[in-house]
Amino acid sequence: MSMTLATTWVRRGAAAQFPTKYQVDEAELGRISQLARLQLEDAREDLQEAQTPKKSKAKDSDDSDSDNGVPTGEPSDSSKPPKTGSEDDDLAEYNLDEYDEDPVDENGEKFALFGNVGSLAYHEPHEQDPYLVLPEGEQDSDDEREELQILATDNLILAAKVEDEVAHLEVLVYEDDTDNLYVHHDIMLPAVPLAVEWVNVPVGKDAGLRTHGNFVAIGTMSPEIEIWDLDIVDSMYPNTILGQEPEAANQNGESSSTKKKSKKKKKKTKANDEYHVDAVLALAANRQHRNLLASASADSTVKLWDLNTGKCAKSYTMHNDKVCALDWHPTESTILLSGSYDRTVIATDMRAPDAVAPKWVVEADVERVRWDIHDPNFFYVTTEAGTVHYFDARVVPTSHDGPSKPIWTLQAHDSPVSAFDINPSITGLLATGSDDKKVKLWNIKDNVPSLVVSRNLEVGRIFTIQFAPDPEVAFRLSVAGSKGQLQVWDISTNPAVRSAFANRVKLPETNGKERLVGINQDNDEDDEDDEEDENGGGGPAQDGWESMDED
Repeated sequence: MSMTLATTWVRRGAAAQFPTKYQVDEAELGRISQLARLQLEDAREDLQEAQTPKKSKAKDSDDSDSDNGVPTGEPSDSSKPPKTGSEDDDLAEYNLDEYDEDPVDENGEKFALFGNVGSLAYHEPHEQDPYLVLPEGEQDSDDEREELQILATDNLILAAKVEDEVAHLEVLVYEDDTDNLYVHHDIMLPAVPLAVEWVNVPVGKDAGLRTHGNFVAIGTMSPEIEIWDLDIVDSMYPNTILGQEPEAANQNGESSSTKKKSKKKKKKTKANDEYHVDAVLALAANRQHRNLLASASADSTVKLWDLNTGKCAKSYTMHNDKVCALDWHPTESTILLSGSYDRTVIATDMRAPDAVAPKWVVEADVERVRWDIHDPNFFYVTTEAGTVHYFDARVVPTSHDGPSKPIWTLQAHDSPVSAFDINPSITGLLATGSDDKKVKLWNIKDNVPSLVVSRNLEVGRIFTIQFAPDPEVAFRLSVAGSKGQLQVWDISTNPAVRSAFANRVKLPETNGKERLVGINQDNDEDDEDDEEDENGGGGPAQDGWESMDED
């Protein structure tokens, strides 16, 4: 089972040309050792808790038999030694109670695990062990540096995935000139990822020494938000964790009270002003005030984080259900658009959270919200009902008893519009994706949307689509979904797209063949994907590549 749940592009030139490999020093080894010790203590406590109820239950059974008047001297179940359950037998096999004692051989003599340790050569601190230290010049070889190199013409694509119940973030390199897409490195995550956002402000250790950075903020099913440095390969810990409870911070060695014994505590379910208490569903970095990051959560709150301090600057409760979508205004940098399962969209001035904010109502749960980057007086809303609404932010509804009136409404799909993007370089070009496995491109002209092309890119149910951020690759669209695959589609090679936008933008030359660059292709069958395409047709090629001319 593999799914790609969220993606985002990183513009060209933002990544370091030669990312560095993570170096483990003595302090880090101590931190790892301490964390392992705390986790071991938690495991011991879990084992003890698992065994305790069985013992108490057996004791209660003895008391019960005695109370029921079993005659003295007669055999009874309570007089027999208690039988060990199958689970205890399995654990007994590993002799956990004596795991730290030296093993004993067949003669009853103890021996060390490394019995031949006496034959190992000892090297003075100033000497180098030839078996542990590579010859000079081979430690950081040119081949290794070249393998990690990211060119100024490369884009990164960050793909948050779940694969075989393992959550991780793939850092992909997209080489447009050579049609190449490959995994540069990946980052292990603590829970199912739901949102990723690129952050260009330095965060965490040594942040004050740089003016720009290449970081990613990740929201998951856990309440915390992790921020990782993308220019460091094989890192073991995030640079910063936003919204950690104080006890959790202590356990990770981030405070002075590191000697305190680890104690598991249940998550607080009550929303508060300091951290989220439920899954983080959306993230939005402020591109003008670069130290600000907004997060939306299933706990019905929106929080504003100061990346310089790693603390929550302000918490907002403008919605009364899960908040699932965020977008900062392109020019009015303090206005945040938010969408919720309560079927409302609110434009909040974060400087005046107590003021009455403009609110719009839609007919179904909100999926995505986006300001129109080409005319910020307007914004888009997609819904679970498969619709796309286009609202004028200057026309504020006075009544919220029913759905607000948009400029236009498009029934884009029959299933939820779970993915949506606006092309940053080409006015009027929209992309939608849905649970129906279709990607659709739309041409908005004179406030009238028309379908350009509809495609099934064989990635399963669509969870995320996004246009490339650079003008040089303006026609590249990344698509990913329930099959775990990620495809980069050069839509300029599609005849219908070329016909629709030929008079609006200069199109690159094409050889007449459609261009699609993919990765992570697999042969896993998806029962839903095996269904015949609803439009009919002769074979897979026709079903998978259905085109529609512009209306």
